[in-house]
Amino acid sequence: MRCWILCFCVLFLSACPHVRKPTDKIPPSETGSVTPGKPLPQNYVFTPGKAGVSYRAVSYQELPQWPIQSFVDSLDAFKTSCSKLQMQPAWQPICQQAARTSRDNQHARVFFETYFTPWEVSQNGQLAGTVTGYYEPMLPGDTRQTAQARFPIYGIPSDFIVVPLNAGQRQGVVRIRLTGANSGVITPNGDYTANLASFPLNEKTRALKGRISGNQLIPYYTRAQINAGALNGKAPVLGYANDPVELFFLHVQGSGQLRTPDGRMLRLSYADKNDYPYVSIGKYMANKGYLPLAQTSMQGIKAWLQQHPQQLAEVLGQNPSYVFFRASAEPASGPTGALGVPLTKGYSAAVDSHFMNLGAPLFVATTHPANGFGLNRLMMAQDTGSAINGAVRVDYFWGYGDEAGALAGKMKYPGYVWQLLPNGMLPQVK
Repeated sequence: MRCWILCFCVLFLSACPHVRKPTDKIPPSETGSVTPGKPLPQNYVFTPGKAGVSYRAVSYQELPQWPIQSFVDSLDAFKTSCSKLQMQPAWQPICQQAARTSRDNQHARVFFETYFTPWEVSQNGQLAGTVTGYYEPMLPGDTRQTAQARFPIYGIPSDFIVVPLNAGQRQGVVRIRLTGANSGVITPNGDYTANLASFPLNEKTRALKGRISGNQLIPYYTRAQINAGALNGKAPVLGYANDPVELFFLHVQGSGQLRTPDGRMLRLSYADKNDYPYVSIGKYMANKGYLPLAQTSMQGIKAWLQQHPQQLAEVLGQNPSYVFFRASAEPASGPTGALGVPLTKGYSAAVDSHFMNLGAPLFVATTHPANGFGLNRLMMAQDTGSAINGAVRVDYFWGYGDEAGALAGKMKYPGYVWQLLPNGMLPQVK
């Protein structure tokens, strides 16, 4: 696929007018502000020695369809990242320069080419990874329970306890002292015990999330338990969805909007989760013979469950992960990602922050779900996701509503990733 994209790019550009090369001088209005760092030589390889990840410094000519990007849109998305990145000394001068850069395609392109080095990302010797899509659902429902709106959307429960966990703590029994209504700490003189072996821990786990039972902190309820009523009276209900399957996909996406019958919109943002690992119900349905694997898109799953309501609890309960939300009456410009900034339709992406710098630009080469053509774009790494694991793994944000959902639901293609970092900065692996 990568070869096809590159060939298409060459054919396409042969009919284009002259485009600025990376070596062209910066327009006069852009000079004299920030001195670019010294880029590392091309083909310089950085191998951090973790998870089989490797990064290679390349030229911009290696990025398919680079000259025809909408650099202004990418610059706008980067400026959004800068509201957080500018707090880091290494990014501050570049963010200042971004703020001074004119909003036209020529200046925006030169900004990226002057101050950033593209790094080709590979893992275990493979350049190709996986690119999927996500979106912000718009659910019909209500802020009060009605005959139609019957499925609760929960805020953080009153008995939900979060206890920070050090990276090396994965075994044994620890003692815990509560420090607030929903928080605690590990301390030798704690009042409660927690057996770490009973919690769904992995290398990314940074906190125990559970509830008090007797003198123990135990894992929090699973999705199946919550759907069966475990949270009745224990959590604030922010609203009610009309459809339990739409509500399930709200949890998968992590944020959304609730549309009431009178047209009001309630934004639902991610607040926390029970920390069980995400389990694909599509794979479960394929293994059970309910659907062929090729038909387990979001649309295919929704259609099958609507036709087989007797399997609803069984199928949805296979994914133990459960998300809690917070609500705001006025929808913001976009849902807030893990970076803490609003996401931009088509220019924000979720990544694995163990391998990618949150906030940094990344160039993604993949396939458009609507037409099968090449989709090559300079985006910003502004979000994460429990199912987004690996260095060459990207989740493409399509916006909100049914149209965005249709694109996101169809998107699962091979893809290639380049991370853009300030000249002289090496990729960081956590």
